[in-house]
Parts: sequence; C-alpha cells; structure tokens
Amino acid sequence: MRTSQQGIDLIKHFEGCKLEAYECSANVWTHGWGHTKHVQEGDKVTQKEADQNLIYDIQMIETHMTRLIRVELLQHQWDAIVCWCFNLGCGALRRSTMLLVMNSNDLEGVTKELIRWNLVKGKLSKGLERRRKSEAHLFDTGKIDYFDSKPKKKSDDE
Repeated sequence: MRTSQQGIDLIKHFEGCKLEAYECSANVWTHGWGHTKHVQEGDKVTQKEADQNLIYDIQMIETHMTRLIRVELLQHQWDAIVCWCFNLGCGALRRSTMLLVMNSNDLEGVTKELIRWNLVKGKLSKGLERRRKSEAHLFDTGKIDYFDSKPKKKSDDE
C-alpha cells in the first residue's frame, strides 16, 4: 500500500519544513520535512530537495511496514501508522507492543498503543501528545483533526 495525500498532509503538518538543519527535541540533526539521514549541523536543502527527501523517507517506511504488518489495514489506518513511523522510526514499530496488537487483528487496541508514545527523554511532550491524538483519530475515523489551531510554520525563523 502507498501513503495517500491525507497521510502526507498529516506528516507535513506535524513535521513542518525547515530548509536549514536544526537539532530536534530528541537531539537529532534534521532538515526539510523531518529528514534525518546524513544530516549535520549547518546543512541546507532547497524546497525541492526537502520534498524529494519526504517522498524517499515515506517509501522507506512503506517498505518496512509491508514486511512487519501482517494484517490488512484500510488506507486511513495505513496513513496513521506511516505518520507514527515517520516520527519514531520503523525500529520502534518493530519492537512495539502496538505491532503485536495490530498483527493479532486487535485494531481497536492499536489506538490505545499508538497514543502511549508521547514522551521525549521520559517527559510528556504536548506536541507529541497532539500528534498521537491526531494519528489515533485518523486511524479510528479516517478523518484528520490536528487538535490545534494552526500548523507548524514553514519558515526557518521559527
């Protein structure tokens, strides 16, 4: 399965786009739409490169999810899990109770597991709490609700 535009929009909303490298809250150098591979302090990308990296990163996640998930998901469920993996990595999915719950076809239980991942360095993150709530809402209803009033800024002067 491929990620829909709705799933891409959810990722973009929560990631925002910064063309200059920055250190995220988990102390990982990042640029563009949350791209981390080979990113170092001082790196810059164009908008076109940021958009290309986003598609590449999503395709890598889709490849891993296809190997890990053993049940059929609806498009909106797939999109929600792609967004979750985009933020946390497929390694987190591979090691998660959520994957066990999902692969046992307990799709109602997936939502409960999904929202648990709202900590940064052991502390509650309001941003992650909103993101997990949005992912869970999409997983359950097929609809996007950002649970906030505005998207992240796209500018580098945030």
